[in-house]
Amino acid sequence: MKIDIISIAKNERSTYDPLCKEFTKMISRFAKVQDIVIFNKDVTKAHTISQKASQEAYTKVLNPYISNGYSITLHPDGKIIDSYEFSKLLNDKLAIKFFIGGAYGFEEAFLNKSDKVISLGKITMSHKIVKAVLLEQIYRGFSILSNHPYHK
Repeated sequence: MKIDIISIAKNERSTYDPLCKEFTKMISRFAKVQDIVIFNKDVTKAHTISQKASQEAYTKVLNPYISNGYSITLHPDGKIIDSYEFSKLLNDKLAIKFFIGGAYGFEEAFLNKSDKVISLGKITMSHKIVKAVLLEQIYRGFSILSNHPYHK
């Protein structure tokens, strides 16, 4: 299985990097994880214009990634699911793409292109924390599917 995590964020070092690296290593027995971080000049410029311009820029740079595989977008208004429901999203897929939006979220049009829109909760988290939580849930989901004791 191949898992892509595609996010609109500046590619900066973080105190969460070792944690993300550790979860990626743990997941590697189940799937190959690729972390794709996008923050180009169009996104930078759009941030100085408006929320709508920013969302449009996000859609433009993310559109090439939305096809080929099952797509799951993380969004505050998405469905809140538990770890068992999350594990079912991983089951029987060859490729999954997770999308983490920029500071201004997603356009409705992009959300409609996603196979599933989920929320990690009602609280606001930085992108770096979201990525760490997402990776933990991916590992937990595979643990549930393989009846590994980690999830208990």
